[in-house]
Amino acid sequence: MGPIPDVLFCFLLSLEDNEHSLVSKIELLPSYSAEVFEEIPIEKPVVEQDPWDLSNFRDSGIKWSGKIIAVFRGFGKVILLLGFLYFFVCSLDILSSAFQLVGGKMAGEIFSDGSLLSNPLGGLMIGVLVTVLVQSSSTSTSVIVSLVSSSLLTVKAAIPIIMGANIGTSVTNTMVALLQAGDRNEFRRAFAGATVHDFFNWLSVLVLLPLEAITNYLYHLTNVIVKSFNIKSGDDAPELLKVITDPLTKLIIQLDKKVINEIATGNEAAKNKSLIKIWCETFKNVVMVPLLLPGKHAFVDVSLSDLSIGLILLALSLMVLCTCLILIVKVLNSGLKGQVAAVIKKTINTDFPFPFAWLAGYLAILVGAGITFLVQSSSVFTSAITPLVGIGVISLERAYPLTLGSNIGTTTTAILAALASPGNTLQSSLQIALCHFFFNISGVLLWYPIPFTRLPIRLARGLGNITANYRWFAIFYLIFCFLLTPLAVFGLSLAGWPVLVGVGAPILLVLLVVLVMRVLQARCPQVLPKKLQTWDFLPLWMHSLQPWDGLVSLLTGSCCQLRRCHCSRCWEQDEDQEKFSQQFPSSKEYVGKENVR
Repeated sequence: MGPIPDVLFCFLLSLEDNEHSLVSKIELLPSYSAEVFEEIPIEKPVVEQDPWDLSNFRDSGIKWSGKIIAVFRGFGKVILLLGFLYFFVCSLDILSSAFQLVGGKMAGEIFSDGSLLSNPLGGLMIGVLVTVLVQSSSTSTSVIVSLVSSSLLTVKAAIPIIMGANIGTSVTNTMVALLQAGDRNEFRRAFAGATVHDFFNWLSVLVLLPLEAITNYLYHLTNVIVKSFNIKSGDDAPELLKVITDPLTKLIIQLDKKVINEIATGNEAAKNKSLIKIWCETFKNVVMVPLLLPGKHAFVDVSLSDLSIGLILLALSLMVLCTCLILIVKVLNSGLKGQVAAVIKKTINTDFPFPFAWLAGYLAILVGAGITFLVQSSSVFTSAITPLVGIGVISLERAYPLTLGSNIGTTTTAILAALASPGNTLQSSLQIALCHFFFNISGVLLWYPIPFTRLPIRLARGLGNITANYRWFAIFYLIFCFLLTPLAVFGLSLAGWPVLVGVGAPILLVLLVVLVMRVLQARCPQVLPKKLQTWDFLPLWMHSLQPWDGLVSLLTGSCCQLRRCHCSRCWEQDEDQEKFSQQFPSSKEYVGKENVR
């Protein structure tokens, strides 16, 4: 063979050797089956969602063949929603009657002591406590009007009590928010949506009560308005919602609210009267002569005390209230899907195009005022929007102006009621109603027009984050703000100004120092000494709720064993287990066995 064939032969031999070696290398590679790869868990990246984001209601994907069934189902859900909402409002009415039976006479006796009302701080706290007791700002306001018209209380002394009544009426929707504690994010939003009302009222009082004590601007402003116009007595305020709810609530209980007014005005005989109506006033159709007929409600012939009947109604109304609220939330969650939810969310929460975006909030204030005027109760309106904030239909930023409008709307009803007063009491009752109106207008001017001044939103959001992590703190907040603080301040005011100033001034000074340090730590910590740039120099229990949460967990240890505790430790363990089970479905059975052990 020549040189060229020899070279070709060697080249072919090398190719054959390389092929065999390549095949052998491939055969030596370990063979993995598809089952092995399936057993290896693949961790998916977890995207943390902002808990304050509104819920993303997805379309249920119903095909055209099921559209007719979906329409009928939608009508059924609307009817159910209206029915549950009706019983929800009726239960609020019965709840108010129950509180009046339990604490109405006590409230009247508190109002009867005029010396207690002369102190502005004492009057403020009396307004808070009485409104919390009777669960109705309209009832407490009507008592105040009766005292003023009877010359037992001056208009100047009544103004702080009106401010307190404004605070006390916000406790109802805060209690409603507690019913959404089952879901962490829903509770975060619902509690913030409820307490934004509280913070607005407390901050308004914090600024306007000292201003009124120094300048009496509300008294002089309303006095000028009342004397400038020739106002005559008019018709009664319209009772639009009562027309719908009274047929049911009057079958359960009817109260004679004049008894509270008589006790407040010093009628000793009224203390022995029952608040429960035994006789109902009616009229003949021809001669219009008033007649007294036996009452027709469930407790007209029951031989129980007012306190016993009040406690029974309190338990029943709370049970109906909780049940209706849970069912309303479930119906809303099941019905708000797809394009319907998108349209509702866009309509409620979207601002107007630039440069008119700022008008959307003021339109919401008008809507809140109008709806509250129609239903004649700010508690009903704010309690109705609280679950909507919780499930993410209404944002906190939109719920705030709606709440402000509700505050204004409830005062217009009082103004119309004052216009129906007799001529001799018209001026004083109208002046008190106008004081309530301009107090809320002043609060709106303080805490809404400039975005920087909308402190109630930021404070409510912070409290929502705290209560989402420590659910027991919501109950503590409710008791502290609406019971313990008013009682403490009221007790100190009874001891006189020296005691009140001696105890209150150091507390206010400490709170002011803490507030200034907190702002400096957040904005410009470099101006503070290194040790004061954080709160770590204090014991942990003084600047963190974690040790207190451990104490709550210890006190409720038996509940923790049943896995029904509301402490943060149990909720975090449950949520961590749920997240782990979602990432690794195959581990659910193993985790369940470990929990049983």
